[in-house]
Amino acid sequence: MRGVLIDAPEAAPAGPVGVAGAATHPFDPALPWRRARSVALRPEPFGALVYHFGNRKLSFLKSKTLVTVVETLADHPSAAATLVACGVPEAQRPAYVKALADLARSQMIEARESSA
Repeated sequence: MRGVLIDAPEAAPAGPVGVAGAATHPFDPALPWRRARSVALRPEPFGALVYHFGNRKLSFLKSKTLVTVVETLADHPSAAATLVACGVPEAQRPAYVKALADLARSQMIEARESSA
C-alpha cells in the first residue's frame, strides 16, 4: 500500500510511465491525462482510496483537492490546466505535480489523446 502525499517541498524528477498500448515516457503536466480505466476511487474522510484492478496496487490520496484533480483530469487539456481549474495555489503546484507523477508511475493515471 502506498500513500500519495501532496506536501513535498519540491517536485522530484518523474520516472518512466507505463501507458497501456503506448511507449513508456515520463510524466509531463503539459500533456493530457486521465484516471486509468481500470482504477476505482473510494471517497474517504481523508481523501480517497485508489485501487488498480489490473496490477492490484492500492494507494491513498491524502487530500480532497487531489481527489478532485484526479477525478477531473480528463475534463482539461493538460494536468497543469487541471490544477489551475481545481484552484490549486501556484506555490503548491509542484507538490501536486509530484503526486500526479507518482500516480502515473503506479499506473493510476494514464496519458490520453488530446481532444481536438
